[in-house]
Amino acid sequence: MNRAELGSALRALRQASGKEAKTVARSAAMSASKLSKIENGSVMPSVVDVEHILTALGVSENIKAEYMSAARAAATEATAWRLYRRLGYHRKQQHIQAIEARTKLLRLFQPSLVPGLLQTPEYIHAVLSRKQLGEEQLARAVGARLSRQRILYEPGRQLRFIVTEQVLRWRIMPSLMMAGQLDKLIAASRLPSVDLRIVPLSARQTDFAGHSFSIKDDRMVTVETVHAELTVTDPRDVALYIDKFTGFERVALSGDSMRFMIENIREEFLREQETG
Repeated sequence: MNRAELGSALRALRQASGKEAKTVARSAAMSASKLSKIENGSVMPSVVDVEHILTALGVSENIKAEYMSAARAAATEATAWRLYRRLGYHRKQQHIQAIEARTKLLRLFQPSLVPGLLQTPEYIHAVLSRKQLGEEQLARAVGARLSRQRILYEPGRQLRFIVTEQVLRWRIMPSLMMAGQLDKLIAASRLPSVDLRIVPLSARQTDFAGHSFSIKDDRMVTVETVHAELTVTDPRDVALYIDKFTGFERVALSGDSMRFMIENIREEFLREQETG
């Protein structure tokens, strides 16, 4: 089966299952119209789309492996941010949430911003407001990102975050709000499912930060660039990102020393607020 045949094959699977298209689409975190376009071949499904559809259909592991192999024929896919702007950033957040719901081990490296799962409402608003969204769309996107944070409290998850020191100092909000964001990082770092680490500027480095990336189990990596989000599923490429994450993990601060660094930077923001 090649990718050109994938849509009609997925339709045949759904029809054989006896499930209605709207039911499958809802479980697969997509609109019924998108599923219809995938099934009739007018839209080529991404690897993630195929995985969601197969999971919604409840197919066997053998069938799932066969269809996922076809979907991975194009192992790296790019989705331009302008598409998310047109569809609505809240839908993007829902899409991420559906992927995270199936992820037991999440590893995220972020050299520029606080990870979305650890952001305060004010920080989320500051980040998303730069995308020139309408007021209603912005509010829905903020709410959708906050909804994703429920995963922090779910048992059986391993959520490992590595951020660089400059993330803590990058001033996208007033000092008092930045202090509040750092408070949230300290609190989140004490959750059983969370492992938060900071790469200090003083650490000797053998690698370069580059860009943010998120590893879902050992099966998929998403990479954020200026113009698009890339999805990487080839196991050889996924392994490269795991190695990169592990390298930064070795030089990052954790536990009390990590929290001590955050507390010191937090105090700097509070002093600025008092003297400002």
